[in-house]
Amino acid sequence: MRLGVVDIGSNTVHLLVVDAHRGAQPLPASSHKVELRLSEGMLADGSIGEDAVRRLVAFVRECLTLAEDQGVEDLVAFATSAIREAPNGEAVLDRVRAETGVALDVLSGRDEARLTFLAVRRWYGWSSGRLLVVDIGGGSLELATGIDEEPDAAVSVPLGAGRVTRDHLPGDPPSPEAVAAARRHVRTVLARELRPLLVGGGPDRVVGTSKTLRSLARIAGAAPRDDGPYVPRHLTAADVAAMVPRLASATAAERALLPGVSPSRAHQLLGGALVADAALDLLRVEALEVCPWALREGIILRRLDHLEV
Repeated sequence: MRLGVVDIGSNTVHLLVVDAHRGAQPLPASSHKVELRLSEGMLADGSIGEDAVRRLVAFVRECLTLAEDQGVEDLVAFATSAIREAPNGEAVLDRVRAETGVALDVLSGRDEARLTFLAVRRWYGWSSGRLLVVDIGGGSLELATGIDEEPDAAVSVPLGAGRVTRDHLPGDPPSPEAVAAARRHVRTVLARELRPLLVGGGPDRVVGTSKTLRSLARIAGAAPRDDGPYVPRHLTAADVAAMVPRLASATAAERALLPGVSPSRAHQLLGGALVADAALDLLRVEALEVCPWALREGIILRRLDHLEV
């Protein structure tokens, strides 16, 4: 069957169409996305502004047309932290439903962590033993660990790359004082949430997902995206620690010249690096592998699991 997934993230709104059936690997058929940056365009009270809502509605309509053109049989649409946390989030959901007919499923932070963990488990398989998964989004950081497809512990922390940048890293580049304060904030907030992830024992394999970690790995010398999803890619804690001062002293335009960094995400790469540095350090991780599957694939796999044979 052909399945479509509309992912309303904090940075990007993305339609992914895959050919899949139960028990088979989902094969991407088409992909369409736009940078809406919902988390960065919020009003002073955290609400999503009218312009962003209009663009979101327009894109969802566009997704419906594209899905029909692609022969999609089943369409799943979900939203994450930007809409979940907005004071007018319910109103946004109602408007999208009224104007497009699409009912967005708002995932909790814990469900984001759980579904991303499922995708990583399916990618690497049972031989990986206990997994620890790190996923840095635009609005939040998700962490999960376990030996099964359902993690033993799954937490969501409000430390996304976009959020840290918006709230703690003004300026281009930010001042050394701002960077130091952001680093303290990230580590203080993260340290409060780590206990559930540490009590089950050390991981056999540590895996990272998300555009932020892929970009950091590419800067550190990992293979480019064009080499395909099966090429192993790694990121070490030492690489990230060395990268932070380099990114802190660079402007967004200078960061965009680095390999694997898109101009649209360059401004928040320092925030993401501070989160990655803290997570690897506080979790006592020396290196992680970068997985091409993440939340979207977890949504697809869970949907396929519940189809009738």
